Amino acid sequence: MAHATAVIPAANDAPEGLVLIDTQHEDLVHDAQLDYYGCKLATCSSDRTIKIYDVSESSSELSATLQGHEGPVWQVSWAHPQFGVILASCSFDGGVLIHRESRPRSWEILYAGRQLHESSVNSVAFSPPEFGLMVAAASSDGRVSVLAHQPDNSWSISYIQDNALGVNSVSWVPAGAYHNPEAVAAGTSPDGASDQPRLVTGGCDNAIRFWVQEASSGQWVEDTSCPVSKDLGHTDWVRDVAWAPAIMPNVNMVASCSEDRTVLIWTQRGHGEPWKAMLLHTFDAPVWRVSWSLTGHILAVSSGDSDVALWKKGMDGVWHQMESIQEGGASGQEG
Repeated sequence: MAHATAVIPAANDAPEGLVLIDTQHEDLVHDAQLDYYGCKLATCSSDRTIKIYDVSESSSELSATLQGHEGPVWQVSWAHPQFGVILASCSFDGGVLIHRESRPRSWEILYAGRQLHESSVNSVAFSPPEFGLMVAAASSDGRVSVLAHQPDNSWSISYIQDNALGVNSVSWVPAGAYHNPEAVAAGTSPDGASDQPRLVTGGCDNAIRFWVQEASSGQWVEDTSCPVSKDLGHTDWVRDVAWAPAIMPNVNMVASCSEDRTVLIWTQRGHGEPWKAMLLHTFDAPVWRVSWSLTGHILAVSSGDSDVALWKKGMDGVWHQMESIQEGGASGQEG
């Protein structure tokens, strides 16, 4: 099979505004993630490897190839740089590996969660740094595992029983998403921020679910205080979920995409209020991935027709397609 190519936005005036990278993978590329600074690119593939590139506005250089998985590697996630250069990966082999760059171009496995799950691990995501060094992983065995780094350098493992059909994706609540005026009045939180870790998951039962870690017990439970509206939902597997960056306290958005060819935008206006969905668009093929910009105003949507579309919410609250990036690097504007 030909080597796969990754496409990343270019900050300069390069043709088409893109930088094309020959990843040198020997099979399909399933994920590509830039680090916090946008200087390192990690890709993962069915060839069971992860490749790390040093990237700039106009060039890229392969700096490392990471091994250790025994099956296709589905997804990677960078930790916040305050913890070092750390990358998590998940695989069909049921495991999660946490890699660390100990010195430039030299990597080691910081933690090997082999057979962490009984089936494929489909999604992995590091938490915001405010929650510590934590990583969540969603699996086809119907569970989500949460790994948390401990002061003695060990890792604790907690499991969430999601749904029996399997979990395809997981995303963390951004820091500052919730504000509690009562905590300010009581003096328990001067800025009113809620520091409870939360997750949203997307599953093979066509549903999304919200989870919260209880402060008293440390256990993960479904967040029943924020019901999910049944007025509109997906009719096939939910392939990805993405919690938007926090712009206004207690006003939250989550994007979900599905095999049913739709993307839904879930909005919650106030803590304890229900999550309500609106249809962003019905695409021509199953939708595989959704990803927010850092400001939360632009949503990238990757679909099975080899197209990446960018959507932006206008001042009137209506979403508009900005442009699309098609296979081969061609871009088009929708009028």
